[in-house]
Amino acid sequence: MTTDFTLFAGFKSYPLNAPPCAASAIAGKHWNVLADDLPLPLAVIKRNALQHNLAWMQSFAQRKGVALAPHGKTTMSPEIFQMQMQGGAWGLSFATVFQASVGVAAGARRIIIANQVVCDADFAGLAALLRNTPDLRVWFLVDSLAQLQRIEQWSQRNPGTPVFEVLLEMGIAGQRTGCRTFETAMQLARAIDASAATRLCGIECYEGGVARCDSAHDAREVSHLVRRVTEVVRACDDAGLFADPQILVTAGGSAVFDLVLPLLRLQNLSRPLQGVLRSGCYVTHDHGNYARFLSQLEKREGLDSSLQAALEVWAMVQSVPESGLALLTCGRRDVSYDLEMPLPQQWVRQKDTALMQTPADWKISALNDQHAYLRFDAAGPTPQVGDRVVLGISHPCTTFDKWRWLALVDDSYAVTGAVHTCF
Repeated sequence: MTTDFTLFAGFKSYPLNAPPCAASAIAGKHWNVLADDLPLPLAVIKRNALQHNLAWMQSFAQRKGVALAPHGKTTMSPEIFQMQMQGGAWGLSFATVFQASVGVAAGARRIIIANQVVCDADFAGLAALLRNTPDLRVWFLVDSLAQLQRIEQWSQRNPGTPVFEVLLEMGIAGQRTGCRTFETAMQLARAIDASAATRLCGIECYEGGVARCDSAHDAREVSHLVRRVTEVVRACDDAGLFADPQILVTAGGSAVFDLVLPLLRLQNLSRPLQGVLRSGCYVTHDHGNYARFLSQLEKREGLDSSLQAALEVWAMVQSVPESGLALLTCGRRDVSYDLEMPLPQQWVRQKDTALMQTPADWKISALNDQHAYLRFDAAGPTPQVGDRVVLGISHPCTTFDKWRWLALVDDSYAVTGAVHTCF
């Protein structure tokens, strides 16, 4: 299955004077970001880095003997979903039933909703997806008897609907959702098994909340979680509570996914285990938060390199109103800022095409809706009105959701394609 879509002037940063164009035909426009063919700000994905990341992560999972179900909420892009599945992904992960529906439309047939489903309308929507797509399997998380009761009540009001396949979630005190204790988890597992509305297919956890980008700390805390979850997996297996011939165990955010591998490769169970990593941000990586975490992974794994930053937001200097301050045509509507400010990477003088590394002192100090405050040492290189600045990002999820489309570019910044998002 392939997708195509039409770009037109209603898409932010598509040229207003350009006629509508199919994404599959955009390379024929011969546009280049360095030639100012598209208005700024503009989000771009470097195609070679994207392809490298897709192949690297799939290879990592295969070497480690686990499957990969990338978290689709990162990009919510059908084109990227299809790249991931064509590259060998076992399935896709999402956070909501709506997001899962986008994955189904893109061709995914194994979907983990790594979140609780609690709304009647979502139960109905999930039932419709399963009814209309006979080869589809969807697993979602359950972490309380109260949630299970909602599922059962809805099923009783809607006879003939599918029995939902669920994963019991183990959580961490003070963190997000999930059972906090072994006793609570086993009580819930037995209730799921006894319910006519659900089938217990496996166990899920998320380790990212304890990660601090300190290998000693992260290894210790994640190992503790792995031991707790392992205890529940083995106890459920011993009690015969799993409904499938294969036990599904899934974990693995984007920061310390190597540390959960022991959980995903458990031995000596009564039936085969399918371990599934759910990392998502790897697909474009970033210049900040995940770059720091991956440098720690590289040391733990003995790697010289791993993922490459593929996502950038280009902006233009629109004003230099005082010494040491430039304002860029980019703001909170365009680039992530939830973890840290955008990170200047390169710049290009007006009417030039030569990329230069930005001076080390250049920093984004603040963002407004449509402005970025670039601070610089007035004694050094000074940005001028019309210069272009390439911003790296920290946390790709919250940049993707600001764009309906992103340009794919080659290493010379020629536009070679496009992807769209469905947030």
